[in-house]
Amino acid sequence: MTSTPGHAAGAATVGDLMKRPELQISDDVMVDTAMDILLSSGADHAIVRDEEGRCAGLLTRLHLAPFQARSWYTERTPVRDIVHDRAPFATTDMTAAAAAAAMRSRGLDVWPVVDGDGHVVGLLSF
Repeated sequence: MTSTPGHAAGAATVGDLMKRPELQISDDVMVDTAMDILLSSGADHAIVRDEEGRCAGLLTRLHLAPFQARSWYTERTPVRDIVHDRAPFATTDMTAAAAAAAMRSRGLDVWPVVDGDGHVVGLLSF
């Protein structure tokens, strides 16, 4: 294994620890549909992708909580227009220690992992 600048040889990286993302939705999905998708899947979160397939963020049930009452607003509001976790995202070559520290400082339980083009390649959780 070769080491990259700032990474100790043998140190675990995000790429070593990430898991495959389970659920992805488009950022043009309406809020009420996103709620239905999360509830029916049993998932606590979903990756949000933009129109080019790049990672636009992570949507959690907590982000959708203010919309539980459902109204005309949830039927006409795309996910991209509500608050959810957005960039920066983890990369596969980031050390696990650096990723854990970043997640703690941002209060994240899971963090999307992206490639050089911004496409999701995994999810990191500790």
